[in-house]
Parts: sequence; C-alpha cells; structure tokens
Amino acid sequence: MSDTPFGFGLPPEEPENGDEGKKKDPAGGGQGSGGQGGGNPFGANPFGFGGLPGMGGAGQGDADNPFAAMFGSLNPQDLGAAFQQLGQMLSYEGGPVNWDMAKQIARQVVAQGTSDGTKDESVGPAEKAAVEEAVRLADLWLDQVTSLPSGANTAVAWSRAEWVEATLPAWKQLVDPVAERVGAAMGEVLPQEMQAMAGPLIGMMRSMGGAMFGQQIGQAVGVLAGEVVGSTDVGLPLGPAGRAALLPLNIAAFGKDLGVPSDEVRLYLALREAAHQRLFAHVPWLRSHLFGAVEGYARGIKVDTSKLEEAVGQLDPSHPEQLQEALQQGMFQPEDTAEQKAALARLETALALVEGWVDAVVHEAAKARLTSADALRETLRRRRATGGPAEQTFATLIGLQLRPRRLRDASRLWASLTDARGMDGRDGLWEHPDMLPTATDLDDPDGFVHSEQPDFSELDKMLGEAAKGDAPGRTEGDERGEGKDDTEK
Repeated sequence: MSDTPFGFGLPPEEPENGDEGKKKDPAGGGQGSGGQGGGNPFGANPFGFGGLPGMGGAGQGDADNPFAAMFGSLNPQDLGAAFQQLGQMLSYEGGPVNWDMAKQIARQVVAQGTSDGTKDESVGPAEKAAVEEAVRLADLWLDQVTSLPSGANTAVAWSRAEWVEATLPAWKQLVDPVAERVGAAMGEVLPQEMQAMAGPLIGMMRSMGGAMFGQQIGQAVGVLAGEVVGSTDVGLPLGPAGRAALLPLNIAAFGKDLGVPSDEVRLYLALREAAHQRLFAHVPWLRSHLFGAVEGYARGIKVDTSKLEEAVGQLDPSHPEQLQEALQQGMFQPEDTAEQKAALARLETALALVEGWVDAVVHEAAKARLTSADALRETLRRRRATGGPAEQTFATLIGLQLRPRRLRDASRLWASLTDARGMDGRDGLWEHPDMLPTATDLDDPDGFVHSEQPDFSELDKMLGEAAKGDAPGRTEGDERGEGKDDTEK
C-alpha cells in the first residue's frame, strides 16, 4: 500500500493470474505490468484496482487495443467477474466510499490467507471457551487495580472474517470524513461553469472515486485482519460496545516465537482488551473525543489541487498510467494546516493517555501473577509505539499516524498518580477531559502529580440547579422528593 493516504497505490499482493500476465510480457524488463516498457497502456492496474481479477499486463501485440490489453489474458469466468465489478463501480451512488466493495475485497484478502500461509478458519468451541475464561479471569484481576467496573458484557472469539464484519461500522465513521474532504477537493479542480456542463462525467468520477477508496480500504482492512489480536489494537474501540473480542488464530501467531506459554499470552492480551473496554464503557466522552479529533483533522485537509490540474493538463490519453504515477507521487498529499496540527496533537495525547493507562493497570494486575508479564509488556510496547501493522494500516487509510509516541511517559505518569493518590484518585481524572494531563504534563509528570486538580463539583451543582429551575411546574418539595428517590435507588 502506498504511504500516501488515498494515493490509490497498488495493493500488497497481486492476484495470481496477474502474475501470469507479467510473465507473458516480454517487454516488461522486470518492471512488471506497470513498467514503462510494458504493452498494457493502462499500466499496473490503473487507479489501484487490485481487486479486479486478472488485471495483469498483456502482450506487446495488444498495445493498440486497450480492451485486449485489459482483458486479453482473462478466462471467461474472470472476464465476467471483472465486468461485474466494473459495473458495481460505475453504478455506485452512495457516499465517498463504496463500503460494499470495501467489505467484499476485505473478505477476499482474508480468504487468501496471510503471507506465512495461515488461512482463516472458524473458531471452535474449545477456543471460544478459552477466550471467555481468559476475559472472565482478566476482569477479576482488574477489579483489584482499577475503580472502573467491568465494561465487557460478553466475551467473544472472532475469526478474521468476523473481525472485518464487526469493525466496518467504526472504519466507516473514521474514514468517511477524510474521504469526503479529499473527494470535495478533487471536485474543486474544475471551474464552476465547467462543473455544470460536466455533470454526468463528474457523477461517473464520483462513482469511480468511491470505488477507488473502497478498494484501498478493503485491501488495508483485510490485511489488518490478519494481524490484530483484539478489537482495540489501534487504541480505538473498533468493535461493538461492551463486547471484549480476541482472535485466537492471530494470538497464536503473535505468541509463536516469544517462548511464552500460550495461555499466558492469551490471558495477558485479554487483560489489555478488558482494560480498554472498561475505559471506553465508563468514560462516556472518550469515544467522541477521539473520533472527533479525526473529524477535526479531516476538516483541516487542504489538497494541493495545482498538482492535479498540472497532471490533468499534461495527461496523454494514450498513456493513462501517467495519472497512476502522479497519484503514487503524492498528488493528494494533504498540506499541513494549523487546524490539522491542533487536531493531531489532541489525538496523539489522548491516545498516549489511553494506552498509558491500559499499560499501567495491566502491568499492576499481571506482574505478580504472570511470570512473563514484563516480557509481554515490552513486546507490546514496542509493537505499539514503533508503528506496528495496525498503526501503519491506519496511517494509509486516513493519513494519520496513530502512534502514541508518549506511551512510556504516559504509563509512568499514571503509575506515579497511583502511588500518590491511589487508584480512585488516578481513575477519577477520567471524569472530565479538562482534568486529564496534557502534552506539557507528560514532560513534567511530577509537577502534575503533585498539583491541585480543578474541582468541577460546584460547577456541576450550579448547572444542575439551573436545569431544575428551568423545568416548569417544579417546586422545592418536588426537588427534595426526587432527590430522596434517587438516594433510595
């Protein structure tokens, strides 16, 4: 995948029949179907349509026939599938991303298996029982180290395909704002008077754009499904609320070379998943705070349309692969703006605080019970802080580096708060976003730990009294009666 968000780069893996197409291209010179010497005037799957079966290069003799170049190497079954998918692209009339296509391609990627040859498989009864037991035990241990109650109503064991299905709604919420802004910026290239004249063409391009985004997102989510171990690997709640989820197949791959018993690996990862669930379930403003930062980043996107105008003006109709090359070179690379920097800083700090809190409480719960707690903690810290697969995929999807670079600093701060104020005083900071440490506080944790925290109780009391006073027909006796009921409850 391209590092450029929505750069429409080639997917990580080409279809096998695409490789056959490369072998048939004597002029490829080792460049593959996208090489300048290739006989396919459409290059290596123009616009990154890696999901189209059989879109490999054709022979040199087909250079004058673009349709032969596109479909000459296809058997009848692949040809029908290619035309069906093209029809889906052109008929799409939804939002900025064709999510039906994204889901379809993600499922296809999952079905192909990971690079180590591991294929997805249904979760058996024994694995489901092991996950349920691990989450149940994890919650018991966490009860002793945090004042936040359990946030997992159920514990589930997912296959990779089930992870794709369950997390797509969250991906939609995260990706749509960025895709919509990028799509709007692309439409701004045409002058106003030309937009009215080119209505049908613009509509077709929007359909194609939705397909492009869907193709890239489907590839990315499908690859990510082969790496994640739960529903919170990127520090965000991707799964349904109240559902602690683990992927047994990926947990086995994660722990394969660690030299740690598999039950300890599963239990440690269950502790992390259960800790995330507690935080997102009992800090009601946190989810909107994190997702709002992504939307704030999207609002600040300003695409350098001059590059697009220049590319369109110089495009040779007989060589559409030039547009693909321009896309991969960063034509849509968003410019840094003050709004984006502020949103990104807010998001990075919040992610560091979330991951640091989880790291601190999980370590407190596991250090005396699991002999491998320190080794597993360090492995996951490095995987998260240095940009593991989840973070890299997310960066490709929306152009954001969701890397909590201050994870260690945040973890030390939360541990210091535990020593100074106890777990109730530490966890009480999640009651209001203004009570949380800032990026500056991460630089001076001792100063924050020993500082006086703002007291919002008086403000909340005033707001509550004002709300009661505005309610018609209420008397002082009514308010006292209601308060009595609440106390009794």
